Amino acid sequence: METLRLEIVTPEGQIFSDDVKDVTLPGSEGEFGVYPGHASLVSLLQAGVIDIELKNGNHEVVAINWGHAKVDENSVTVLADGAVSIAGDSESQIANSLENARKLLESMSDSDFAIAAATAKIESIAKSRF
Repeated sequence: METLRLEIVTPEGQIFSDDVKDVTLPGSEGEFGVYPGHASLVSLLQAGVIDIELKNGNHEVVAINWGHAKVDENSVTVLADGAVSIAGDSESQIANSLENARKLLESMSDSDFAIAAATAKIESIAKSRF
């Protein structure tokens, strides 16, 4: 199975670093997916959700306020101003992560639609874990 290396970094440190099947990023012109062998590019990212498909087929979600992505054939590096990983082993931990992600998205987006769409996507993926 082909994978690509994904790293998500903020000024506070590394949020994610692992080999993944694919990743969907919130580009400034709309969401776009990156798979192994993707053409090289650099993209501005808007407030939204990074959907990560892990090697085992599970998904992880990271909310970002804005950033940049550098993509090449074997790796994706995301430099984000702020990011919140939606993770946890219990519903209360995930609920706390969701609230932090909501606050992060609201701090950067003046569009209620963008906030609602990103929040709905986060909640949908989080609910599928339980």
